[in-house]
Amino acid sequence: MKIFQPYCITDGKGFKLKHCDPCDTGDFHSKEQAEALLQRGVAELSDLQEKLYAQDKWALLLIFQAMDAAGKDGTIKHVMSGVNPQGCEVRSFKTPSAQELDHDFLWRSSVALPERGRIGIFNRSYYEETLVVRVHPEFLERQKLPKNLITKRVWRERFEDINAYERYLTRNGVVIRKFFLHVSREEQKRRFLSRLEEKQKNWKFSMADAAEREHWDDYMRAYEQTIRHTATAHAPWYVVPADNKWFTRLVVADAIVDTLKSLDLAFPKVDAAQRQELAAVRETLLKSK
Repeated sequence: MKIFQPYCITDGKGFKLKHCDPCDTGDFHSKEQAEALLQRGVAELSDLQEKLYAQDKWALLLIFQAMDAAGKDGTIKHVMSGVNPQGCEVRSFKTPSAQELDHDFLWRSSVALPERGRIGIFNRSYYEETLVVRVHPEFLERQKLPKNLITKRVWRERFEDINAYERYLTRNGVVIRKFFLHVSREEQKRRFLSRLEEKQKNWKFSMADAAEREHWDDYMRAYEQTIRHTATAHAPWYVVPADNKWFTRLVVADAIVDTLKSLDLAFPKVDAAQRQELAAVRETLLKSK
């Protein structure tokens, strides 16, 4: 089963977010039904990641974007729970620092890219440029760009830059998979209330998160435009239903496992000369005290 397939967008032309149901759970009807498959996926991911690390040819970049309370942190935690931390790194991108604002908008992402053999996870990413910055144009002003570069084409140019960047990375062995965790406005409200009502969740609540709800429709338009212009066969978007966290995690795990399987990963083979060398080392060890 390729559980992820209905949610994978490889050509954004004509994409409409209104056709995506945040409550969808495919052919699954309960958390219990999906749990065994998720655990199998986590175990398979662990095995594939070990081969990715040993082979040292490919890098995998996983990008997570979502509205607040959509479950990015929890999804990353559960899906990557079996992965060796040595071969995986999570980077969170928040408000740009003064140093970052003195560089192009892709700079801070470039210095955080995963090495060959590693999995890099971006919790938010350079896509903030076409999402939060688009919803809040005043953020664009803080980037200190020459005024003649900020035209009506600025967002289309950002899409063009991102597509060129992702094509470049792909040609250099960085496999890119992008996940938009699509939560409904109603479910976000429920989760915000839960954070307020349950003391152990109070720390998760932010007044800024609640304030962004006022721009919900603007964000949905920004996400739709972003996916429409940047979904490609080599760097697809997965618009993952996020109202049911157990299904979100299953879809994401399935997509990552399928991606790694497509890379023909294997442990490096030892040639005759290396085997002879290893045999000599073994003999030395056996003779030692």
